[in-house]
Amino acid sequence: MPPGLWNIIKAEIAMWRVGILPGCVVIFLVILARNLGLIQSLEWLAFDNFLRVRPEETIDERIVIVGINEEDIRRHNDYQIESFISDRDLAALLLKLQTYQPRVIGLDIYRDLPVKPSDGQLATVLQQYQNIIAIEKVLPEPIPPPPNLPPEQIGFADQITDIDGKLRRILLGTPTSSGYKLSLSVRLASAYLAHHNIFLENGIRDRAAMRFDKTELPRFLPNSGGYIRTDAGGVQVLLNFRSGRARFRTLSGNDIKSGKINPEWIRDRIVIIGITAPSRKDFITTSATPSTQPAKGRVYGVEMQAHAVSQITSSVLDGRPLLNTWDDHWEYVWVFAWGFGGIAIARLTKSPLINLIVVILVSCVLVFISYVCLILGWWLPVIPAILVLIINGMELTALYQYDQALRSGIKIRQAIIESTFETIHNGPLQSLAKVLQLLRGQDKSTKELLPEIEKELEKLNYELRGIYDYLQQESLDKDTSLYLGNNLVLNLQEPLHDILYQVYSYTLERNFPCFKHIRVKIRSFEPLDERYLNIEQKRGICRFLEEALCNVGKHATGATRLQVTCAALDGWYTLAVIDDGLGVNSAKEGRGTQQFINLAKQLQGKFQRSPLSPHGTICQLSWRMDS
Repeated sequence: MPPGLWNIIKAEIAMWRVGILPGCVVIFLVILARNLGLIQSLEWLAFDNFLRVRPEETIDERIVIVGINEEDIRRHNDYQIESFISDRDLAALLLKLQTYQPRVIGLDIYRDLPVKPSDGQLATVLQQYQNIIAIEKVLPEPIPPPPNLPPEQIGFADQITDIDGKLRRILLGTPTSSGYKLSLSVRLASAYLAHHNIFLENGIRDRAAMRFDKTELPRFLPNSGGYIRTDAGGVQVLLNFRSGRARFRTLSGNDIKSGKINPEWIRDRIVIIGITAPSRKDFITTSATPSTQPAKGRVYGVEMQAHAVSQITSSVLDGRPLLNTWDDHWEYVWVFAWGFGGIAIARLTKSPLINLIVVILVSCVLVFISYVCLILGWWLPVIPAILVLIINGMELTALYQYDQALRSGIKIRQAIIESTFETIHNGPLQSLAKVLQLLRGQDKSTKELLPEIEKELEKLNYELRGIYDYLQQESLDKDTSLYLGNNLVLNLQEPLHDILYQVYSYTLERNFPCFKHIRVKIRSFEPLDERYLNIEQKRGICRFLEEALCNVGKHATGATRLQVTCAALDGWYTLAVIDDGLGVNSAKEGRGTQQFINLAKQLQGKFQRSPLSPHGTICQLSWRMDS
């Protein structure tokens, strides 16, 4: 792997680490809040709204509701519902329905005691026709079914509502003190499907579940979907309401008695008789259907039974989806994935506006995916997923921007330090090195050295003050200049070959001992393609030339020939400084050498300094033309 690529990967990992820990903390807190039930109501709300806005389905022709409404009540002298649904009237209604040959009739009206006028005809009808299923109540206070009916003609009508009073799941079977009981919906569905040779069996994947042929009803568990530690006693399933406003054909009791109906509406159908009079208040609260009768958000109990029966028969015969949920660990993976997506959005977006737009778009995608999955029969935890997505996606942006600003400030400060050192290294430090060299020499007395030392110290003072003035004037974060000394400032926006020539000319004018004996000077700076070079890289190349020439001036003892070239060859640019002096140990790495090695890495090029035979040194920097 190229060193530059590895550095980029390490820098990117360091950036990601800024948001990973706080992002994971957010995910953990949201999951904790979910497990504590703090967002259960929000998940129910999302679930109900998704169900309500699904595409409208056609009427389920298999089911007919016979509703005892207010108009039916007014047709009788006694205005009390109980008098209207006397045993005699109910028996007459059942007999009339039997003439239309329904496959099964569900009587969703409690009849544990006779209602006068009663002549025993209702009991006779119930016992005579085995396709009539009556109801009882088993939880929590029982209401017995009509007397003398066999168990297969009895189903309980109990409904389980959530703590917000709304119905989202149905109870299909439950153990009681008098044995295991099945619901009216299961009894009706079983009777209807028996004509298709499909019978109720235990589940295969889940032995406690109910199954009709290959259709296994997914059993409701304590943590199914958005539920948290809910009582899942008996066999319960989530109720997949039939969508749309006209879900079932509904007839009144008077329609049946008068015979003003199409017989085909009832023949071989499931008929459910129940109360549809608002004064009786036999309704269930739900937000999952766009109901306006008997009131907004309320559905008659008899229609709830129709929804439950329709869910079973439609899934078995038509393949209509049942509502499934993921296991807990897959739900955690789902939430974590969207939380990590929020971290990625915060990391990759560059501005608050773009971040807001991306978060909104991705949130819409999340909601759409969850909505489509519910239509296909899967209830996914959309609320915790959207919480971690939005919180991580938006809040971590500020953290990333702060970290980026901090890193940028550190980078700018480091650039100031590096630039200042380079300026001092190639100017005042060279003068200081010459003073030290004079002091260590043995050829002259101290008195003879004082004028030279004084001269160099004055030069050092001048150079330091010049650097201070330059740094006071320039803006390093937008710097396009190069300070060489003696108040000489080069414009780095000029062509590089011109700048290199100026660096070359200035440096050779400096008072270095080894420059005095050079007789042959060869220089050549070809024009370069600078499209791939930034200002800092141009600065570094110029500093390389200055440092290399300074080394010749200080260490190339006896040098008489100097060759400085910058030329293109085989797709590479090479800046080379060659002398024929004795030179210095090229294996020794000083501060300048390390700078050039780093510069070569930035340019994705090469740095070389090596001795020549029989004597001399070559110092060169190469980089690709297209890098």
